[in-house]
Amino acid sequence: MRRATLAALQDARRAKRPVALVTDLDDGRKALIDGGEVVAGDLVLSSPALDAAEAALKRDRSGCLAEPDSRLFVETFNPPLRLIIVGAVHIAQKLAPMAGLAGYAVTVVDPRRAFATDSRFPDVALRHDWPDEAVHALAPDHRTALITLTHDPKLDDPALAAALASEAFYVGALGSTRTHAKRLDRLAEAGLADDQLRRIHGPLGLPLGGRAPAEIAIAALAQMTQVLHGAPPLEKRA
Repeated sequence: MRRATLAALQDARRAKRPVALVTDLDDGRKALIDGGEVVAGDLVLSSPALDAAEAALKRDRSGCLAEPDSRLFVETFNPPLRLIIVGAVHIAQKLAPMAGLAGYAVTVVDPRRAFATDSRFPDVALRHDWPDEAVHALAPDHRTALITLTHDPKLDDPALAAALASEAFYVGALGSTRTHAKRLDRLAEAGLADDQLRRIHGPLGLPLGGRAPAEIAIAALAQMTQVLHGAPPLEKRA
């Protein structure tokens, strides 16, 4: 790899920008894709090959491109997965370690210090500022999911509004269908647009039928995984 290409790749990774490195397996030429454009390297890509490499980056999948570009190998370099959980409740205690096993760096946000403690959330990053302030500080990107669990509009609604103004790939909110309808009404009155409100996954999680905290956590993580990888949605719950 040429020094300039390596430097550009390292710069992008330090800045936590998603980039893809395409290599011609026949001659070793390379192209670094950043922001949908080739920014370094000596490999010229066709428009279809560039689109295919961008799609691989979005799916976070390295490998050979399909015919007729099968001699091109794409390596994807994405920022780490992150999960912001608003509400240091029982479901959060189950969800945080599960998400950690799935590769997420987890942050639990709750200004109620009696709930958000190291003893209840060992080895999990905790924040005690107001949820919307925490979300703004954490700056969710397209590799970040956010879930609200408190059932308290004073905590959940500001966090949801902040997340919906970001690139977060998943925004979920705990609550029944009726609770979610009221939530949408409040957020609409606060000025959020319909296309933003449609991004909220509520009721939270895939409809697996479980009601225990661990079961709800499994359903939430399953839905996050589904959305992350662009899998088709299951039939909506009644």
